[in-house]
Amino acid sequence: MKQSLRDLAGKLGCHLLGDASVVVAHVSSLQSATGDSLVFVEDAQHFDAALRSSAAAVIAGDFAAGNFAASASKPLLIAAQPRLAFARAARLLRDPDRDRIIHSSAIVPASAAIGKDVAIGARAILGDHVKLGDETTIGAGSVIGDSAAIGTHCRLDANVTIYPGTKLGDRVIVQAGAVLGSEGFGYVRDSRTERYEQSPQIGRLVIEDDVEIGANSTIDRGALDETRISRGTKIDNLVHIGHNVLIGENVVIAAQTGISGSVVVENNVIIGGQVGIADHVRIEEGAILGAQSGIPTKKVIRGKGVVFWGTPARPIREYLKELAFLSRSAKKDR
Repeated sequence: MKQSLRDLAGKLGCHLLGDASVVVAHVSSLQSATGDSLVFVEDAQHFDAALRSSAAAVIAGDFAAGNFAASASKPLLIAAQPRLAFARAARLLRDPDRDRIIHSSAIVPASAAIGKDVAIGARAILGDHVKLGDETTIGAGSVIGDSAAIGTHCRLDANVTIYPGTKLGDRVIVQAGAVLGSEGFGYVRDSRTERYEQSPQIGRLVIEDDVEIGANSTIDRGALDETRISRGTKIDNLVHIGHNVLIGENVVIAAQTGISGSVVVENNVIIGGQVGIADHVRIEEGAILGAQSGIPTKKVIRGKGVVFWGTPARPIREYLKELAFLSRSAKKDR
């Protein structure tokens, strides 16, 4: 969706230097830029390359507002956080979805409450008493269980499964193949027969506003109460979150992480790829778990801004000291 730099600068809160009438249509990398592209640079090292590119305009940091700007051959949008401004520009320049229809092959019962400008793809199935908010999109082949509630401006891609009773807030994005609200992995062993019987899995799953969930990720509903993913959390592809888990606000979880039941992850935690978290663990606010870390049962991880690594996970300085000691010991034994 084409926009002038004047309009774009106003929406992004950027300081515009140069021709305000220049129009941009999309964002791109420096290498693939065309005459209507918008690009960005975060440091002076790449500024000259941005000016030499074919882009129509450049988003740059405060470093470009002084001496650099005087020699700039392109209009500049000066932003305190260029990468963030670029991400927001990408959304503003994205073409709107004009094809807001309910496909003829979709199954939508009369009891469903459908908001304005909702799009439902081919062969999607909605259960009884489902609620969909305004301008929400349901991808082809998705299945929404009975009494599930999905807020406004949500996007569910193809083949997403939402179990009955699950609640999604506003502006939630769920990528293809994700499964939300499935039964948790909870079993009771009969000591006489040595067989396992499932514990009740009758709780629900609540996803708050602005959460994003990657492709083929799975989140179980609560056993008796609820599993909750709080506002602004971002979950990568192939992540599993067990029953009764409470995830705080603005948490980031990378791919192939597994979180066992009854774990609490507080606000602003960062979890790297392939992290394994056992049951009843608490990760306190702002902690950072490095890739392939392992957290044993009932462990408490605390330390805002502290990086934890290894199995069992400990502060990275401690972990690196242990590695150095082992390396020196191995050399002595040779």
